[in-house]
Amino acid sequence: MVDRYVTIKGSNIRYKEFGESRGSSEHLLFLHGLGSSSDRWIDIPEAFSRHSHTIAVDLIGFGGSDSPEINYTIKTFREFVLDFMGSIQIDDGKTTVIGHSLGGYIAAEIAIENRSMISKLVLIDSSGMLDGPTPLLEKYLDAAISASHEKVKKVFEQLVAQSWRVIPILIDIFINRINRPGAKHAFESAFFNSTGTQIGLHRLKKIQDVPTLVIWGKSDNLIPIEHSKLFEETISNTSLEIVEDAGHAPFVEKPAIVSEMLHEFFRL
Repeated sequence: MVDRYVTIKGSNIRYKEFGESRGSSEHLLFLHGLGSSSDRWIDIPEAFSRHSHTIAVDLIGFGGSDSPEINYTIKTFREFVLDFMGSIQIDDGKTTVIGHSLGGYIAAEIAIENRSMISKLVLIDSSGMLDGPTPLLEKYLDAAISASHEKVKKVFEQLVAQSWRVIPILIDIFINRINRPGAKHAFESAFFNSTGTQIGLHRLKKIQDVPTLVIWGKSDNLIPIEHSKLFEETISNTSLEIVEDAGHAPFVEKPAIVSEMLHEFFRL
C-alpha cells in the first residue's frame, strides 16, 4: 500500500493505491461518504489488490485532501472523480466504482452521465433518493459544525447496529479532520446539496447495462433501508444484499461478509 497525492485543478488530493495498474484487467475505485475518508474502507481495498488494481480516494473537501472554498455539489464531486480517474489513468472503461452513502450518489451519477468510464457499480447505503435530511442526518450536521466529543459519540453510536463498536479513536480522528481549514464548509455545503437533491427515478433508469450491486445495512438509521428497494427496482441489472446486524457502514461492522458479497459480484 502506498499513500499518494495528486493535484486536481490546484487542490492537493490524497489517495491510497494497492496493486499494480499496469496490465490490470480491472480497477476498483472506492468512494467514501460524507465527512469520511479513504481510511474508512479499512483493509478491504488492500485485500482486493491481489486480483485488481484498487484505489481509495479522499474526496475533495474531506480526509487528507484540500478543502477549497467552492460549492460542494454532486456535479462538483462527479467532475472531480472524473478528473481524478483521468489523472491516475483509470479512465479506460475497466473501473468498478464502489460508493458508500454520498459516494454512492456520486457513483450513480457517473454511471448515468459517463457510462463509458465504468464497467460495474456498487452502491452501499447510498444517498441520492432522500427528499430531505433524516433526523439522524440533522444530528450529524450539528455534530460536525459544533464538534464535541460527546456530540460526535452520540451520532456515531446511532450509525452502527451495536454502540460498543464505536471506538474512541474514530471520534478523535473525525474531530481533528473536521477542524481542518475549510472542512466544515465542505461538510455543510455537501450536506445541503446531497440531501436537497435527488437522482430521480427517471434518470436512475438510465443505468440499464451496468451490472450493479446494492448493499444495505439492515439497521441503517441514517438512510432508511426502504431506499435499497428504490435502487433495486429501478436499475434493471441489479442484485440486492442486506447485511444483518449492521448499520450505515456495513463494510466496517461486517467486513468479511461484505467482502464475500463483493467477491461474488466481481466474478460475474
